[in-house]
Amino acid sequence: MSEPIMAEPGAMPILARPRPQDRGAWSSLWEGYQIFYEVAIAPDVSDLTWSRILDPAEPVNGLLAWLDGQAIGLVHFIWHRSTWTDGDYCYLQDLYVGDRFRGFGVGRRLIQAVYEAASARNCSRVHWLTHQDNQDAMLLYDRIAHRSGFVQYRKIL
Repeated sequence: MSEPIMAEPGAMPILARPRPQDRGAWSSLWEGYQIFYEVAIAPDVSDLTWSRILDPAEPVNGLLAWLDGQAIGLVHFIWHRSTWTDGDYCYLQDLYVGDRFRGFGVGRRLIQAVYEAASARNCSRVHWLTHQDNQDAMLLYDRIAHRSGFVQYRKIL
């Protein structure tokens, strides 16, 4: 495994909404995310996800973290209604930072950006799931959010 790197000590990535010309950079990170979670999302679904991220009318949003012209992380988040509040909720669906850039606060910055976007939209909650084996990520999540104690159930249709 490669050693973690940053351009210079304390260098912080620039966070930005993806643009059409960022497809290749996004796709590379999206593939890394799928490898990490050992899933294979159909190419047509990835194409649809990309088009949704770019469409301002969609509730699906995304951000890329850039460092020295290289995309090093991504986050996807979705606005949705709630029966418990008058404000929307924000579901942080996907978060991924490239292997060599983990441990430098990139994930925290991406989550903070989602918090800010959700706050600006008057959402009353940001929530997400992670796999129980993702202990490294949970060390961060336990510092910046409240673990709800709820257990997810699902039925694949």
